[in-house]
Amino acid sequence: MRRNRRRSLVTEVPVLLSVALLIALVLKTFLVQAFVIPSGSMEQTIRIGDRVLVDKLTPWFGDRPGRGDVVVFKDPGDWLGEAGEPEEGSAGIRAGRRVLSFVGLLPSAGEQDLIKRVVAVGGDRVKCCDASGKIMVNGSPVREPYVHPGNPPSELPFDVRVPRGRLFVLGDHRSDSADSRFHLAETGHGTVPEDLVIGRAMVIAWPPGHWRRLSG
Repeated sequence: MRRNRRRSLVTEVPVLLSVALLIALVLKTFLVQAFVIPSGSMEQTIRIGDRVLVDKLTPWFGDRPGRGDVVVFKDPGDWLGEAGEPEEGSAGIRAGRRVLSFVGLLPSAGEQDLIKRVVAVGGDRVKCCDASGKIMVNGSPVREPYVHPGNPPSELPFDVRVPRGRLFVLGDHRSDSADSRFHLAETGHGTVPEDLVIGRAMVIAWPPGHWRRLSG
């Protein structure tokens, strides 16, 4: 009887693990993915080392990013510069990390993705700044309580008409964020194509002490 139970466990455990990994892969591909924050460009909203969960489902239904949303997007073209440092650890540990990253249980160390806040969307005119130092969208000053304490909304002047299907994005830590302002001379005037957006950041999931919802 015990042998039968052991045999049953030996055959069932790999099946259960395979099913669990398949479910995790589906979640990562279509629903939710974890991302690790490598820089301070979104402080104090999101800090270095925080893990955020990104909603990948709603874009499938045509729900487009709006002003104030925090979004993760693929590098539009050399925003990140050189690739990061090689992975550390033994070959077995690196292989394990790659498997867990592939199914979405760990953030991928090699992905060239960025996280910023949408300030203006296609058709908007975004400008810095008015007489009080605030960024203006379509002629109205924008209230930005999320900007890092002590930072002005922007020290760099700009005046951009955002093309349709693109986004003008800034980091909350304005003095430590290489965002749309630094790519004004490029195609699209520093804006990001909507089709490069992976999804909206929903929540800081880790560490527990940093847990919070992220919304516009």
